[in-house]
Amino acid sequence: MALRYVERFATTRGRLVEYLRRKIRERGWDGEPADPVAIGERMAGLGYIDDRAFAEARAAAMARRGLGARRVADEFRASGIDGADIAALTPDVDARSCRAALTFARRKRIGPYGNTVVDRPAREKQIAAMLRAGHGFALARRIAAMEPDVDFDPDVFCDGADA
Repeated sequence: MALRYVERFATTRGRLVEYLRRKIRERGWDGEPADPVAIGERMAGLGYIDDRAFAEARAAAMARRGLGARRVADEFRASGIDGADIAALTPDVDARSCRAALTFARRKRIGPYGNTVVDRPAREKQIAAMLRAGHGFALARRIAAMEPDVDFDPDVFCDGADA
């Protein structure tokens, strides 16, 4: 069952263990129960599962979608990725945070990517959307406060950003 799962899905040890526990419970295993944690460790030892590679790919995909560091960290915890792998990837996620926020702003037409100047309630909704996407308040406020169609350099903007 475990081999079939890792064959079909990119996964982590934590997700595989949860899957195996659920399947054992659903099928009402009569014999001596298998140890899902040991199976997960064995799959990782054989190279079928690589939590760090999974996390890197997931973080890059989430940054391309414009999601922030907090949402990425929440996804890591939900996927069962251990603290050492999260700590190793945190600098990369933080470095991409400003670019991800600008990508999100472009998708949602916030700040410099908007069509018109927005009033305060609309700006607050834009900031709230950026916060839900996992971006920091200071960065979301800076982006939402920018005038529409302003010509700015993202590199300069991100150098001084509060990720």
